[in-house]
Amino acid sequence: MQTPALPIPESRPLVPPSLRGVLPVLLAVPALALFHWALSGSEFASYLLSVMGVNIILAVSLNIVNGMTGQFSIGHAGFMAVGAYIAGYASLQLKEVALSFLPVAASDQVLFTVALLLGGLAAAACGFLVGLPSLRLRGDYLAIVTLGFGEIIRVVVQNTDAFGRALGLSGIPQYASPSMVFFWVFLVVLAARRLAASSHGRSLWSIREDEVAAEAMGVDTTGYKVRAFVFSSFFAGIAGGLFAHFVPIINPGSFTFVRSMEIVVMVVLGGLGSTTGAIIAAIFLTLLPEGMRSLFGALGTEGSLAQRVDQIRMPIYGLLLVVLMLSRPQGLFGTREIWDVLPKWLSRKRGGQA
Repeated sequence: MQTPALPIPESRPLVPPSLRGVLPVLLAVPALALFHWALSGSEFASYLLSVMGVNIILAVSLNIVNGMTGQFSIGHAGFMAVGAYIAGYASLQLKEVALSFLPVAASDQVLFTVALLLGGLAAAACGFLVGLPSLRLRGDYLAIVTLGFGEIIRVVVQNTDAFGRALGLSGIPQYASPSMVFFWVFLVVLAARRLAASSHGRSLWSIREDEVAAEAMGVDTTGYKVRAFVFSSFFAGIAGGLFAHFVPIINPGSFTFVRSMEIVVMVVLGGLGSTTGAIIAAIFLTLLPEGMRSLFGALGTEGSLAQRVDQIRMPIYGLLLVVLMLSRPQGLFGTREIWDVLPKWLSRKRGGQA
């Protein structure tokens, strides 16, 4: 499937000063600590925000491939599964290990971070192995390859004893707090924006608009596409690792083709190429089932509430896409970001401050 030709964002300077260095991270850490404190004692809100954060990571990372580079991958759940199973398995093996020079809580978080990175790196390695030969393909052929990869991963974990076969992995330490999830949300958004504003990002935009012209201008199209694929796969693996550490159990049913299509819907709904659009769509589609449950509860259908939501959720997603393609085919934001749609007086003020 070919990505529709859309205008690339207006030319801006390279990475803005506000996104350079470690300052954004230093500002994010105390904000997330306050966020963690505010959520203490609310298990449902913590779970819902964790799911939302994982969906944002998946949508923003897939947007780098589908939106910025113009490729069409529909196997993102496969990379998420790789990260989830590798990180979950590593945490189970490290469950009884403690770093003697650290307090127990800090030791657990260090080992959890190691497990997460192992999951992300394993997913990135799979992204490289799949992307290197398949990214010479285009359009529908790449979509079929990524779909096949997702199904292969699901079948492999379903028939591997170490991963619990169809029953999945259980007993994984629940180390992933909402603040940890949103710290990774912050990192993937920061990385995506820095990439989009860099010279590498310009090369990805050029590949999206006209791959033949980009190659004629000296852009290593295959190299850039593979790097974008690896970058996206790494964060999908991180999302899977986080997911494995706040749900009671992971099994192959959590990473099916339907899951991949949910992530694609988030990217298309928000606008191919817009980080803001991917975030907004991920939040909206995470909250939509909860809104439907509340609606059914108000209508007095509590007995089969969960089943009804699961049954009508995907048709509603399909209807949303049909309406969107008819009314606004470029998605909610197109290739623009939130600051591109702010009132002009606010944009001028922001520019003056910069």
